[in-house]
Amino acid sequence: MTFQIFKLRVLAIALSMMATISVNAQEPAQMQALIGQSLSKINPSKPETMLNSIAELKRVDAMFPDSIQPKYQMALQSLNFSVMNPHAEQTENLLADAEQTINQLEQKDANQSDICTLRGFLYMVRIVQDPAQNGQRYYMNVMQNYEKALKINPDNQLAKQLQQKFMEGMKQAVQ
Repeated sequence: MTFQIFKLRVLAIALSMMATISVNAQEPAQMQALIGQSLSKINPSKPETMLNSIAELKRVDAMFPDSIQPKYQMALQSLNFSVMNPHAEQTENLLADAEQTINQLEQKDANQSDICTLRGFLYMVRIVQDPAQNGQRYYMNVMQNYEKALKINPDNQLAKQLQQKFMEGMKQAVQ
């Protein structure tokens, strides 16, 4: 199980560096620069850098409340922290915030493929937190969200990678 969690952590690190979202042309370059600065400070081996980045993204979101990208990145980084630190004291609050942010993205008519990907990742983190109890409870939610994300946008790389890692993790869990 430890190896499986390690692989998920490595995946989360890689995905956080690769994750992108479509940005409307009218969103200011300043916002993009602030998000980029915040994400560039993340050192996956130091959880506090992820927490600092999430706090910075919250400030960017407050500065640009109508923008989707800060919310998306906030949710994604909260989920990345949570999958890498499933039992940290901050994890439950970050997961609650991520779920609330995902709901806000739905209200703002954000990209449905991205929303499904984030929601699937949220359920995946829940499974990582307690595989014995949450595996059966959330397995279908994870699969359905990733499948829906890929049906909406077959080129969604984050959804593809998370789905693949989830399937690999489930194969290892049953062996």
